[in-house]
Amino acid sequence: MKATKLAIALLTATAISAIATPVMAYEAGDWLVRGRIINVSPNDDSGTLFTTGAGDVGEGVTVDSDTVPELDITYMISPNWGVELILGYSEHTVTTHKAAGLVLDTLPGSRDVIDTKVLPPTLLLQYHFMPNSDIRPYIGAGINYTYFFDEEVSGNSALKVAGDKIKLKSSFGFAAQAGVDVALNEDWFVNFDVKYIQIDSTAKFSGILVGSAEIDADIDPFVYGIGIGRRF
Repeated sequence: MKATKLAIALLTATAISAIATPVMAYEAGDWLVRGRIINVSPNDDSGTLFTTGAGDVGEGVTVDSDTVPELDITYMISPNWGVELILGYSEHTVTTHKAAGLVLDTLPGSRDVIDTKVLPPTLLLQYHFMPNSDIRPYIGAGINYTYFFDEEVSGNSALKVAGDKIKLKSSFGFAAQAGVDVALNEDWFVNFDVKYIQIDSTAKFSGILVGSAEIDADIDPFVYGIGIGRRF
């Protein structure tokens, strides 16, 4: 609630400020560098956690959200068109759903099954609707590559045993974006942004309590961001 009130107050203040500031027109050759705080909120869907020896041991998974810093860099091809590269990483825990009769719910320990770090560089082509205004909405679309690293079976997982291993497959997918830059002066601006990123992966376990296992998951997060940027 406090974060929501702060965001509303910041948006109101920057909008009022924008009315009094000189127009900060984007031009071809400009570099826009933004630092954001983002919330990565997975919109997940998955199959069951399947093992060769015990069959289904978990009924689908949920991926938790994470709030992290993000850096993005935009190069303006023209006053309206830009190319943006988004850089950052997040950390997530994957948890199986509880379902009566499944093996995982009969074992001691939690239903957490994966801890992983995610590096999702994303390249977007943007269209800026009002490059000569102090309030500049834009949309973007492009491609995402997601690399999972430092994967491990969660330390408190019911599947955890010494020597277990897990690997998450990297992912290519579509990305879409909408946002707005609000000028503070000729070079500095506040940014509000939301993205949808298509991410799917297959997790393969070996050496866990029930032998080997595999699960397919669509993660497909919405990424909400607020930050500040500068034109160079």
